[in-house]
Parts: sequence; C-alpha cells; structure tokens
Amino acid sequence: MSSPHTAPLEHAPHATPTPTLSLAIIGAGPAGLSLALQAAAALPKARITVFDARSASKDISGDARTLALSLGTVQELQRMGVWDAIEQAGQTAPIREVHVSQQQPTVLWPGAQQPQVRITAQEQGVPRLGVVCSYGTLVAPLQQAWLTAVSASPERLAMRFDTPVRGFKPLGTEGVEIDADIAERFDLAVVAEGGVFSDQARLQWPRGVSHDYNQTAWVGQVLLDDSGTRGTAFERFTPSGPAALLPLPDGAIEPGGPVGRRAALVWCVNAADDPVLELTPAQRLTLLNTVFHPDVGQLLAMSPLKAFPLGLNAHRRLVEDGAVVRIGNAAQTMHPVAGQGFNLGMRDVHELLAALKAETWAPTAGTQGALQLDATARASRVQHALRRFERRRQPDRWALLATTDFL
Repeated sequence: MSSPHTAPLEHAPHATPTPTLSLAIIGAGPAGLSLALQAAAALPKARITVFDARSASKDISGDARTLALSLGTVQELQRMGVWDAIEQAGQTAPIREVHVSQQQPTVLWPGAQQPQVRITAQEQGVPRLGVVCSYGTLVAPLQQAWLTAVSASPERLAMRFDTPVRGFKPLGTEGVEIDADIAERFDLAVVAEGGVFSDQARLQWPRGVSHDYNQTAWVGQVLLDDSGTRGTAFERFTPSGPAALLPLPDGAIEPGGPVGRRAALVWCVNAADDPVLELTPAQRLTLLNTVFHPDVGQLLAMSPLKAFPLGLNAHRRLVEDGAVVRIGNAAQTMHPVAGQGFNLGMRDVHELLAALKAETWAPTAGTQGALQLDATARASRVQHALRRFERRRQPDRWALLATTDFL
C-alpha cells in the first residue's frame, strides 16, 4: 500500500519513459540494416522498427549480386562487429590493385599508347583497397545481427517482415504516419529501399533528375587462366561503354563446373546497338576476350549473363515533409562505372546517425536529456538534425553523381 505522500506506481513520473526517438527504417537491405544496428547501439533509448516486404523465411544468403566495398565501408562493418561473420562465409575477395585503361584511341587521347592508371594497396600503405563480396554474403550476417538485437531488446526493437510500406502521411509537429497494413506514427521514417533504375519512377526537376544512359549492363561471372594477377579489379573503357572485372574467391562459375580463378563481370554496351544480345555463349566469350587489357589474362569460360538497363535517378532533396529521409538507392541510383553505389549509401548511414546522435538525442550531462521531450520538441530536433544531414551529404553525393555521369 502506498503512503499518502507516495504516488502509486502507475502514476509515478518516468515509470514508463517515452523513448527519445521513434524511428522507422523501410528496407532490410545492407543500408537499412546497417543503420538499424548502429542506431540501436548509439541511441539506446530509441524505438527502432525495420519494415521489409520480403518473407522472413526467404534465404538471402545465396543472392549472388556482386558488391564492391571500399576500405572505409569494411572498417565500418568491422566497428559494427559483423565483419568476422562476413569473412567466415568464405565468399569475399580482397582488392589489392585497381587497373583502369582505355581500349582504343579517342579524340581526347589519339595516340597509340593509351592511358593506364594503377593504384595498389602497397603504394597506399594499406592491406587492401577494398573487398568484393556477394549481396547475400553481406546481408545475411547483418540480418542475423539485427534479429539477435531484436530478441535482446524486444521492448524497443522490431523487425516487420512481409510488411510493405505503401505510403507516408506527414503529421507536422507529430512526425509521420506510416501506412503498413495499419497506420503507425513515428518521429522519423528512413527510406532505404530503392531497387534498380529500371524499377524506379522517373524523376523530373525540381523533384529530381533522371537520365537514361541507353546502355545495358550484362552481368555474370567469368573463369580466367592463371596468368593474370589475383586481387586486381580491372576497369576498361570501350567505345560501347565501360566493362569491369572484380576479383572473386576461387570457385566454379556454374554448379558442377571447373574450379579456378574467378571474376565478377559487368559489361556495359549500347542498348540501341547491342553487340552481345544476339550472340551465342561461345561468341560472347570470344568477343569479351578482345575487350580487356592483356594483363587480365585469358577468359576461359563465362556464366549465363543477365541484362539490366542503366540510368541515373537522383532526388534533388534527401529530406521530405520534415520527417522522411532517403538514403542509398532510395536517394540515388547511378551508373556502376565506379562501383560506388553501396559505399555512398554507407556514408549516408554514417552522417545520418551522427546528426541524430550529436544534435538530437545525446542526453545532457546530469539530466535525462531528450528523454523528457514531448512530440513537438522531438519533431523540432529531428528537423534540425535532418537539415544538418542534408547539408553534409549533398556535396559528396552530387560530386560522385556528376563524376559517374561524366564517365
């Protein structure tokens, strides 16, 4: 029984404190899961929910799409504590050298000796320039780490599989309402689910810019002889478009096939005059052997290729309606010429989290800090943080978008 001077427990102040932030993340891909994991650690009072349309039973570990991770991205994954699990999958390959070359003379460089650029890890004083891995090799450990975190803190962390988000409704000073089967209010919604260029709606200024490159990327794997240098990423500029080979761990390019030195292939060609489309597999291999620099060595075999239309789709603003922010492919898709799409998304994650942590939800020393903020005050701090995020991200993203567009 409570004394006359003690309020009952259910009325005691701070008995069930309001979270410092209610955060919705739409998309359980690498950018969305990276943000969720880092936010859970950096914002220990926040309520964080991840939404994804895919089924909980879907095994994503076998998704073979190739990603090139920069050294900075690898270091970020190490700090998150998931890199060991990614490496233990045995499906990563280090990039120790980058070799860029031109196939034949151009107006800008008419001489017989065409330009080459080589960048090595040894020259840079680092163990590797980056790492190549499959989408599934990256996302499966991230997803498992997030599900483990959810199990440990179910009162504030949640994973909503089989739950597509159909829309947003801005609520002014009350944040944003998410339409995902039921209407639910959050202080902030982060859209991290973008897809590929061909699946996205085209943007027009002032909302954004779209540029169809009228190119097709043929994507697959190749088996090479042992004459080339392992750990080298090759980029080759051709009259039809750029082509790239990214090192993969030794293995077979098809089930039951011969095992050897492998590379992931991205072969960009003119969509209106596609030199690959009508060729047989043997003819494609013969043609591809004429494309790359001799340092690549001989291409012995090629897996079946998949075709993807290429284009630029970039939102002008990263923040919408004060409480919705876009990161990664949801903010921009770009040409794969530099292999920087996911790395750009990871820098989005880093800056967004820094803005939320430093400007919005860091408690004041000796106080409960933002824990006591009402919805209006939280909305004001969210908007302040998002303005900082957008200011810091726009120069980097537009510089990279312009570079890849020019190339």
